[in-house]
Amino acid sequence: MSIRQRPDGSWRARFRDADGKEHARHFKYKNNPRHPEDSAQHWLDHVTTSVVTGTYVDPKLAKLTVGEWCDTWLSAYEQNRASSVRQARSHVKHIKTAFGSRQLRDVRPSDVKAWTAALKASGLADSTVYALHSRLSHIFTDAVHDGLVPRSPVSRRTSPGQAKQRMYVATTEQVWELHERMPAHFKPVILLGAFAGLRIGEIAALRTSDVDFLRGIITPEVQYPALPLKTETSKTPIPIPLDLCTELSRVPAKWGSATLVVGAFGRPVSPYTIETAFRKVADSIKGLPAGFRIQDLRHYFASFLIASNMDIKTVQKLLRHASAKVTLDTYGHMWPDKEESARAAIAKTMATRADFLRTRGVETPGIPRDLATRRSTARTRRGAGAGRSA
Repeated sequence: MSIRQRPDGSWRARFRDADGKEHARHFKYKNNPRHPEDSAQHWLDHVTTSVVTGTYVDPKLAKLTVGEWCDTWLSAYEQNRASSVRQARSHVKHIKTAFGSRQLRDVRPSDVKAWTAALKASGLADSTVYALHSRLSHIFTDAVHDGLVPRSPVSRRTSPGQAKQRMYVATTEQVWELHERMPAHFKPVILLGAFAGLRIGEIAALRTSDVDFLRGIITPEVQYPALPLKTETSKTPIPIPLDLCTELSRVPAKWGSATLVVGAFGRPVSPYTIETAFRKVADSIKGLPAGFRIQDLRHYFASFLIASNMDIKTVQKLLRHASAKVTLDTYGHMWPDKEESARAAIAKTMATRADFLRTRGVETPGIPRDLATRRSTARTRRGAGAGRSA
């Protein structure tokens, strides 16, 4: 790095980047106290700082627009699953509409916040806005990694917040009413969702070869349309009772199809077709909320397992979650409250200890012998009084 005065009186500041490429700029002044940004020394100091801190960006690369970088980013993203690429293209379309002509370096956090606010105002669902923000974050993070910008304008501060998961647990009566009202060829949809916890893509692609009807085991292998499952955990075998196997075998036996769920003419159908038929039936059942989904049958399956006193690891395995944390984050509120049980257990232990000490002639100050009994009697009396007032 150096600064030298040229014969014409201007000052030339230059340096070499990590690749050995020389960069130079010419200024009228070496130092300009009134306007330091116009001086050679100020520019060189700024560049030196950015190089040392690892935030230096080649000026030519910094002129790259968001739209140009999105095209490059998508070409590298093509190696992912076809469904993931389609979703990414849809997200990038929104991003290019808003920022396509802007240079990467010119996008500010305030611009991102204004964009998400405009998306919400346009009527997009909160989950969609959150997904678009996450995609923009992914794109800018990769731009930082490639040295195109020093830092990303997208962060938690600009996040619109993730939409709360909509969950409704149907009653057993509602589940069986759904089953009765569905067309005969779609009845397995209800059984597979509510009693095996399969997702809609897995239901649409489940083959007869994926079900061991003799031993009562479902082993999902693919999702619609014949694509591999997203994770290895999703291939975890699901045990089902033989009565359910009998119900599921009726459709293949009638149609002779390769999949358990078929259309009106005995051929495999898409998740969209299944969802359309499901919504028509769900809308006609009293008590089910608007927008009740096949995914909500999976919630019923989870609640059924928890109500049967199954531990967290068993529920995780049957739901085929990647970790117990996912299960707890989604269904933790369904487990019975153990606080009162813990309080009662501790009270019992302390009462037992007090009795033991008294047998040895030692008094326990501050804890009456019948403390637990007194509290229990008081709670009983309060409950009885509430019953009378009601």
